[in-house]
Parts: sequence; C-alpha cells; structure tokens
Amino acid sequence: MAGEGGGWSALIGRVARRRAEAEAPPQPDPVVHVPIERHPIEVHAAEQHPIPAPASAPLASADGSGGLPAGTVNGGGLNGQPNGQPPYPARPAHPSEAVPWTLRVAAEGIWRMLIVGAGLYFLFRIIGTLRIVAFAFVAALLISALLQPTVSWFRRHGVPRGPATAMTFLGGLIGIALVAWFVVWQVSTNLNQVTDHVQTGILQIKHWLETGPMHLTDKQINEFANQLTKVVGTNSDQITSFGFSTVGIVVEIVTGVFLAAFCTFFLLYDGERIWGWTLRLLPLRSRMAMAGAGPRAWATLTAYVRGTVMVAFIDAVSIGIGIYLLGVPLAMPIAVIIFLGAFVPLVGALVTGTIAVLIGLVTHGIVTAALVLVVLLGVQQIEGHLLQPLILGRAVRIHPLAVILAVTCGSIVGGIGGAIVSVPLVAVTNTTVGYLRQRYHVDEDIRAALSAAASE
Repeated sequence: MAGEGGGWSALIGRVARRRAEAEAPPQPDPVVHVPIERHPIEVHAAEQHPIPAPASAPLASADGSGGLPAGTVNGGGLNGQPNGQPPYPARPAHPSEAVPWTLRVAAEGIWRMLIVGAGLYFLFRIIGTLRIVAFAFVAALLISALLQPTVSWFRRHGVPRGPATAMTFLGGLIGIALVAWFVVWQVSTNLNQVTDHVQTGILQIKHWLETGPMHLTDKQINEFANQLTKVVGTNSDQITSFGFSTVGIVVEIVTGVFLAAFCTFFLLYDGERIWGWTLRLLPLRSRMAMAGAGPRAWATLTAYVRGTVMVAFIDAVSIGIGIYLLGVPLAMPIAVIIFLGAFVPLVGALVTGTIAVLIGLVTHGIVTAALVLVVLLGVQQIEGHLLQPLILGRAVRIHPLAVILAVTCGSIVGGIGGAIVSVPLVAVTNTTVGYLRQRYHVDEDIRAALSAAASE
C-alpha cells in the first residue's frame, strides 16, 4: 500500500507542476528571442569617427527587424536588404527618367520629322502660289543643262562667252520654232482627213451597237444622243467657265515660256557667277562641301537631260514609224507629242501614245487600235529594260521603283510639270547626299589620322 501511495503522490506532483507551467507567463527563447534594450545613440561633436557596424549578423528579434530600429544600417544593408538597396525601386529624380529609352528616342525622332514635314508643307504652298515662276526656272535649268555643252564647245574654239551664248540660245529657239511649225502644218493638212475618219468611225460604232451583242435600236441611240445634248446644255455654265479658265491657262503658259527663255539665257551666260553668289549665302563651314557637291549635281542633271532627250527621240521615232506603217493619220504630230511626253520616264511615252490608239480606233477599227497598243507596249518594254539602263543607268543610278514613286508623287503635287521635274530632282538629291556622306567619312578619316600623328 505504501508503494501505491508513493506513486499517486508523484503523479499528483507532476500534474501540479504542469498546471503551474501552463498558468505561468511565457518566457522568451534564450536562443531565438533575446531581448535587447534600445537606447538612443548620442553622437557628440567631438566624435569624428562613425560607429562601426558589427561584423557578425545580429540575432533576429521577435518582429524580424534584426533587433535594431528600422532604417539602421548593419552588415546586411538597409533593413537587411543586400547592398543597401530598399525593398522597392527608388523613385526617379525627374519624371523623364521613368520613360523608356526607346520611347524617348522615338518621340524625339517624331517631333523632328513633324517639323521637317511642316517646313516642306509651307515650302510646297509657296511653290504652288508661285508655280509659274517655279516651273519656269526649273524648265530653264533643264534647258540650260541641255545647251551648256554647246556653249562650252564654242568657248573651247575661241568664241567669247556672249556670242557663244547668243548663238546657242538662238539656235535652240529656232529649233523649237521649227518643230512647232511642223506640228501645226501636219495637223492643219490632215485635219479634214481625220474629221472624215472620225465620222466614219462614229457610223461604225453606231452600226456595232445595232448589230452587236447589245442590239440597240435607232430610237434608243437617238435618245442617248438627246440626253447627251441636254447634259451639255445643262452644264453650259461650267463649260463656259472652263473656257475662261483655259484662256487663263494659255496666258500662264505664254508667260512661263517667256520667263523660262529669259532665265535660260542668263543661266547660260552668267551661270558661274550666279553659282558663286549662291555659295556666298551659305555659312563658311558649309561652303567647301557645297562647292564640291554643286558641280557633281550639275553634271548629273546634264547627263540626265541629254540621256532623256536621246531616249525620247528613240521612242518617238519608233512609235511614229509603227503607227505610220499601220496607216494611222497624223503620225508625225503624234510622234512629236510622244517625244514631249517621254520626258516623264517609263510611263510618259505610253500615256501620250494612247492618242494614237484612239485615232486608230475611230479611223481603222479595233484591230488597228490593238496593233498600235502592241507597238506602244513593245517600245515601253524596250525603254524600261534596255534604253534606260544603258543610257541613264550610270549617270542617274535610280531604281525603277524610285522613278515610279517620284513620278507619282510629282504628278500629285504639281501635275504634269511635277511629273517631269520629280525624277531629275531625285537624281540631283541622290548625287548631292552621296557626295556629302562620302566627304564626311573622308573628313573623319583625316581627323583620325591627324589625331594619331599628334599622339605619336
């Protein structure tokens, strides 16, 4: 019994100790939770050296702050983060620093392009307002580029500049006058024949409408003719205004011709002094570069004009012979028109040649018109694949895609004149930019060589 009483006493004692431990307040773990008294650090003025951080990492506190106040720098950095970095990205000092680099570069490029575009827009507006002066001066440049080799030939043979310029200028005027007289003479001679052929063609078209797949009656054809007459009568005001505007266009053309002739003479006679005066308008640091680019651009323009005249002559002669053999009337005037239209590369001869297709249609029928179209397409292919690369390829060095885009943009901006001017403008710009880029690289090489020589 005594043994059993001792066992119960031990059990009751253990239960009492467990109850006392449970009721007692919790004690901190001596390894993990070490209470550290926080005292403010007083730094006196006499102390010149900062308090060194402890080499070993502090024991962690209950709140996970390492037992130190928040923001205290210890061996691990700020608040325990490595390298003293905060737990979140630092706020930029300026808002622009938060913008990505690529977006900043794109934005700067875009606003510069907008400024350049605005400048070009206002430039084109000014040119549009003064289009007579602009087109006359550009035409004078092209004619001067064509006639300048003749003036140089006279000068090399001892003829003074004045007489050489006068003979060249008068020779050009006489040539243009002879061509114009020939065209007018051919048109007036064959006009009655063409009128008869047109009337015959209209009767053939009427017969085809009656007997062809449409099976129209005379009554329906007459009703259509009456409606066409009513439309013409209703729009008589517009037609009259168009006539007045046509008179205004003729006046502008005559004014432009006289202005172009005047500018051509002085460009031939005094072109070098005009170029020197233009160079003096530029800043000093840009004069040498433009003095080298100018003659190269002029050589490109001269080669372009001479090559274009040769290509246009070949196109006009080839198409003229073709339509003459097919019996199309007005073959020679049409050839002259094709010669003028061929100054628009690749498409000019084809577009102006449609006049021959229409005349062949109303005079000889659809078969002749189809044959004329075949002649036009054949000459156009020869021009694009043979004449342009051989004659203009080395002088101009413009891709056919660039030519088509330039002609399209020029025609949108300035009509026929813009289409004629666009390609030589692109050629001159290409030559000028290429020379300036090459000169820049050469200058960089010279500077590098001089720097290397100076360092030695």
